Amino acid sequence: MLADELDFVIGVDTHKDLHALAVVEAPSGGVLVEAQVEASSRGYAAALALANEQAAGRRAFAIEGTGSYGAGLSRFLVCRGEQVLEVGRLPREGRRSRAKSDALDAIRAARSVLGAERLARPRAGGEREQLRALMVCREGALQAKRAGLCQLRDLLLTGPQKLREDLTALTRARLLGRCARLRRNGAAPGTRLALALLARRVLVLQAEERELASQIRALVEELAPELLAEPGVGPISAAQILLSWSHPGRLRSEAAFARLAGAAPIPASSGKLVRHRLDPGGDRKLNRALHTIVVSRRKIHPATIAYVERRVREGKTTREAIRCLKRYLARHLFRVLEGITQAA
Repeated sequence: MLADELDFVIGVDTHKDLHALAVVEAPSGGVLVEAQVEASSRGYAAALALANEQAAGRRAFAIEGTGSYGAGLSRFLVCRGEQVLEVGRLPREGRRSRAKSDALDAIRAARSVLGAERLARPRAGGEREQLRALMVCREGALQAKRAGLCQLRDLLLTGPQKLREDLTALTRARLLGRCARLRRNGAAPGTRLALALLARRVLVLQAEERELASQIRALVEELAPELLAEPGVGPISAAQILLSWSHPGRLRSEAAFARLAGAAPIPASSGKLVRHRLDPGGDRKLNRALHTIVVSRRKIHPATIAYVERRVREGKTTREAIRCLKRYLARHLFRVLEGITQAA
């Protein structure tokens, strides 16, 4: 257990403006000191100075929210050679039955590390952080584009009969082009103006999404071209896999990666029926990326097509065969990623 490998754990409960710290002694879990620091460069330096003063020895920082409010502190500490561990939030049922304060949350974060065998490390920054920013921006553009298209079609459905008859049968590209050129003169000028503005908005968002996708592809080709060489793996799926995996050593094994991806089989037997299903937890964006790859391989990859057919002949459903493929894919892609880093 980690308690046998450490002398001290500094638990951190992160917030927007202030971070609460608690230095806990290992393996007893006794609290040595509690403090608060600003969520700024000066505060991060103060947290490190407190650790040097109160926890000189084998130590680790157990930080909640390393991907949000704790991102700055995590990067600061990692750059200075500190061991940083990612701690999940206290489960909701646990919060209801126990006292709540920032100091207590920091203590719980530290003590949760002591009983663990191994915890995940925070995601890496640098180029992977740039990739994450591009993915977040693209997802926002896609959502806004979908919303704009739905609004445009809703307005068209309830619009004037003549306008509806002229535009309904058009393809999406021609519909957007025609609507973007609509003028206010004629029947229902308000509806025509709304359709024109919505179409122009969707076209702008469409251009944004394409530019972002191009930048994502270029960055993935730089970081892990081997991923793009895999059948069915496109730049967006590859980018999500890279973001979730992050860097070598963050996940201890391919089984841990499969668990993160929600592709780890768990028993779901009942009575005479013996079966497994996939874990519904984990990183759902990573799970979606694996599912997208499997769906693509079922169309273009002969080995995948043959595997699904064989499993169906053995009595499995197509859905169950896809679950098996997702577990295999998680194992294979994890080994590809680890192989890239070892070769580098």
